[in-house]
Amino acid sequence: MKRLVSSLALAAFAFAGGALSAQFARADAGDPSPFAMVAQLARVLVLVENGYVDPVDRERLVQGAIKGMVAELDPHSTYFPPPDNALFRDETEGKFGGVGLEVELRDGQPFVVVPIEGSPAAKAGIKPGDRIVAIDGESTRGQPLDKLIKKMRGDPGSRVEISVQSESDDAPRRVSLVRDAIRVKSVVGKRLSHDIGYVRVKQFQRETHTQFLEALGQLRGASPRPLAGLVLDLRNNPGGLVDEASAIADELLDGGLVFTTRQRGQIIDEVRARGGGAYVEGPLVVLVNEYSASASELLAGALQDNKRARVVGATTFGKGSVQTILDLPGGAGLKLTTMRYYTPSGRGIQALGIVPDVAAAQGGPRVTLRERDLDNHLPAESSPGHPLPEGPRGASAVEAERMARAPEEPDPVGRDVPDDPERGADRALASAYRLLRQGAR
Repeated sequence: MKRLVSSLALAAFAFAGGALSAQFARADAGDPSPFAMVAQLARVLVLVENGYVDPVDRERLVQGAIKGMVAELDPHSTYFPPPDNALFRDETEGKFGGVGLEVELRDGQPFVVVPIEGSPAAKAGIKPGDRIVAIDGESTRGQPLDKLIKKMRGDPGSRVEISVQSESDDAPRRVSLVRDAIRVKSVVGKRLSHDIGYVRVKQFQRETHTQFLEALGQLRGASPRPLAGLVLDLRNNPGGLVDEASAIADELLDGGLVFTTRQRGQIIDEVRARGGGAYVEGPLVVLVNEYSASASELLAGALQDNKRARVVGATTFGKGSVQTILDLPGGAGLKLTTMRYYTPSGRGIQALGIVPDVAAAQGGPRVTLRERDLDNHLPAESSPGHPLPEGPRGASAVEAERMARAPEEPDPVGRDVPDDPERGADRALASAYRLLRQGAR
């Protein structure tokens, strides 16, 4: 499947000295041309530049106008100025400059989930559960997680100071770290008791498919006995590169439709699995939750509709739209919603999600915020045999933030997976493991 990344060439406007072109000056409210509104933008820009109380940064104003225009479309279409576009590209590549910490917020404060093996943070002795008190001398309390992550990232070789405090510390300790090139592994695996395999896919980024095959190979190589079943954990997986998700579907399906994409009611593409694959016959259970979104929903829906796997967990987030990444001049980028996903049976995912075959709570924090709760979300679409449920609602940004708050109880997904999940705190994983054991008898 062709990767959804392409280039876009745009004509650029130059606003010089507050003067408007003659064409802009003639535009009026009845002009159907897009230049009428561009003329309005130019007028407002001139008025702000000439009359605002303090001098203004023209580039910042125009960048903000473009951001606002794209944000009016839906919650997932985004304009990236050059620095943000570079960070976004790093995310999809799975590598970036930083200190190597996976962090989460608890009660408004950042805590270390795990330091990445071999990273500057791991070498400095920062441990899971350490609280990050300050970054470069600035308190972290109450700051958004994305802002804190940006502060810790930077060019390899640059330095950042992090103040951390563990439960046994009387006071925070300052740790000076030199940022390095960090490579994030998106797939982890473990062979459980009774020859059950467990593979967790955290996100679909470049090389996720390769890492999935490597993890599966390691599970098989850990014992001369064959795998009695496989748990594919897609919980907390926000999606990512569609190609990587469909490539994993191809390894688990012995043919058949994986998904279709539609634009303005017309089918644009059909993606099918080829015959054969790395694991096309053994018992399979897929774990999902409210944080499973986009490409992870696409994969779960494909396995469910093809009767290849039972889906266990909670109804997924419901992001059933495709974003195409467009390159713009000067290093900027545009993430534009261009299509909707549909499962092999024609079910729309957008604003509906994937409903599991077996409902199971995982323990840890719960969230009620889903795609249908986002203000300005794309509406769900019905299809033959799949009528729409009662109407989704929109939520303001304030409501969304309130609904997204979670209790302090740690999320058990992927943490200290025991050999026998039935003895662990992760109840959803225990349910999946039990299903596979029952099927293997």
